[in-house]
Amino acid sequence: MGKTTLARRMAGAIGAGLLLEQPEDNPFLERFYRAPAQYALQTQLFFLFQRVKQLKELRQGDLFAPVRIADFMLEKDPLFARLTLDEDELYLYEQVFRQLSPEVPRPDLVIYLQAPIDVLVRRIRRRGILFERNMERGYLEELADAYTRFFLGYHEAPLLMVNAENSNFLDNEEHFSLLMEQVQGIRSGRHYFNPDF
Repeated sequence: MGKTTLARRMAGAIGAGLLLEQPEDNPFLERFYRAPAQYALQTQLFFLFQRVKQLKELRQGDLFAPVRIADFMLEKDPLFARLTLDEDELYLYEQVFRQLSPEVPRPDLVIYLQAPIDVLVRRIRRRGILFERNMERGYLEELADAYTRFFLGYHEAPLLMVNAENSNFLDNEEHFSLLMEQVQGIRSGRHYFNPDF
């Protein structure tokens, strides 16, 4: 189970609105997985424009709207850019990022799902999205390391780090209920959830 599926399940459980990535709309993503160096900048810029548009629409919406659950954070967008872009492309991307980035509301809680690379590879294969199968293990390892470094230094909002190696938050009601108990009890600080399933 990935972040989007979990976001949908949580939103359904508490009646929250959703703010989701839309990778299927990115015309460069499949090409990126086939030829990363050639399509990294286009892929990254498309996602940046997409996310900024969603966040601007959120800001212009009703401030008193119900809780929203998102499956992305704009602040971590540059992680992918640093892994995939060459020096000149990264400079260009960072200029665009600084110019476009809207002020975003501070999250009430950020959830970081962690799992070993072998588990991630199995889950990617099980998802059955053909072009994702071209993802190299080395790229996944670099991405996992970048995420870990990012969240170790993240202090802008309460953070729940979840060991998701053996969890099934979609099909197992006990797993999901335990996670929701953790989520509902957090108001500040950094927390770790290492369920013993």
